[in-house]
Amino acid sequence: MDAHLEKLWNTLEKVDDHAVTVRGWGGRLAAVLAAGGRLLACGNGGSAAEAQHLTAELVGRFRDDRQPYAAIPLHADSSSLTAIANDFGAEQVYARQVRAHGRTGDVLLCLSTSGGSPNVLAAARAAQEAGLAAWAMTGPAPNPLADLCDEAVTIPGETATVQEVHLALIHLLCDAVEEAL
Repeated sequence: MDAHLEKLWNTLEKVDDHAVTVRGWGGRLAAVLAAGGRLLACGNGGSAAEAQHLTAELVGRFRDDRQPYAAIPLHADSSSLTAIANDFGAEQVYARQVRAHGRTGDVLLCLSTSGGSPNVLAAARAAQEAGLAAWAMTGPAPNPLADLCDEAVTIPGETATVQEVHLALIHLLCDAVEEAL
């Protein structure tokens, strides 16, 4: 087996217990979305792409035709992102949007392979201050983001493997949301 695929296989075997957590998130997120709440998602680089992948599955569809649900990838509004970075600093690009778009009872999902990105940490703090649930998918524990969020799924391994496992868990989350709805 290719060394990369072997790392992925070995990591997937180690995170079986996280499936229960992610399925639980799916049920809770379904209740939030069905009640008119929203999901906000953030990350940097590959994690931003995964945040957008998740929100696209919820606004569009994952498996089944259904109504669209409110899900916002916070990195995707380039005008807001650059204005906030210019006026308030890069650390505030997500936190300011959480304060603008988040409502009590909504969910913020933070994705970070390092678990230490200052802008993602600031978003998690803003979410908690505003009454949102803050969940994290990160790389190896311990890390500041996992410690800060209400709940976290931490994946051991290097960046590429962590991102690939995050994507599998995002699909599991989407499946759980659609099952619950």
